[in-house]
Amino acid sequence: MTGPATQTEERLAEVRFLTVAEVAALMRVSKMTVYRLVHGGELSAVRVGRSFRVPEHAVHTYLRGAFSQTA
Repeated sequence: MTGPATQTEERLAEVRFLTVAEVAALMRVSKMTVYRLVHGGELSAVRVGRSFRVPEHAVHTYLRGAFSQTA
């Protein structure tokens, strides 16, 4: 039987984190643009030491929102 803590751990294990450089390459923008989005609160990220990691789903959510605004 799995408890809430175990389910949370399983979900976190499934999250894929991307570096700022990987996000920039995926979105075809500069790393500075990604940092601007993170600091502006438009793109969620986790701070790991002195660097940021962006959940892959956050990038897809941002792009879906940006795409629907322009369409």
